[in-house]
Amino acid sequence: MAYAFQWLRSLIFAGQAYAMMAVMAVFFTPWAIFDRRGAFVAVHTWCRYVRWTASWMIGLRSEVRGEVPSGEVMIAAKHQSFFDIIILVSALPRPKFIMKKELVWTPILGWYAKRIGCVPVDRGRRGAAIKAMLARVASGQQEPGQLIIYPQGTRVSPGVSRDYKVGTGVLYQEMGVPCVPVACNVGVFWPRRRIYRAPGLAVIEFLPPVPPGIPVREFMVRLKDTIEAQSDRLMAEAGFEVAHPEVERG
Repeated sequence: MAYAFQWLRSLIFAGQAYAMMAVMAVFFTPWAIFDRRGAFVAVHTWCRYVRWTASWMIGLRSEVRGEVPSGEVMIAAKHQSFFDIIILVSALPRPKFIMKKELVWTPILGWYAKRIGCVPVDRGRRGAAIKAMLARVASGQQEPGQLIIYPQGTRVSPGVSRDYKVGTGVLYQEMGVPCVPVACNVGVFWPRRRIYRAPGLAVIEFLPPVPPGIPVREFMVRLKDTIEAQSDRLMAEAGFEVAHPEVERG
């Protein structure tokens, strides 16, 4: 009975969160059209709203640990569920992502993504897009921001081990800026492809930045060891232990 009640609460929570996304998108659009700050306010407001409603509607509190970076940096984050994106974006002053160019035409989300400085890329032309973005920042045409990437390439459930993609190291080399690793335990409470959300304390943690200039192979080893070790600690704190993780390749 308790599980069924929490499932129902989770369904209601999810429905109102997506409904509020549409309401806020419409409300903030006039400001966002004329001033990019309006788009950031819209994105931050919705993400913080979701965190707030999660805390009392389903008993899922959230916490950000570590020093939140500012300026032009690369964020390499552990990705377990949609909620870790929400917490991350709510905390960063100028979050942005690399996105497939065709997603620019997605209603609401595509337009707002472009307004906050996300980088649309064609297949095989990421390097040129990144260089163009850095040039706009250097010339003052675009504010410095925090480029979020997921080294494993997708959401990875707690207890599953997945390779870190070398493209993360190539991007780190191309950008020439510090990389801030981010660990999390969010998937323990907010599983992928399920309605049920468990109560508890979801945490993301900003870890000490990795300076630019480290060889790619060494960078990748350091990044994986740092993120995985701290994510395991955060999951253990939440009562989840991984003794022999399942291996997932892709």
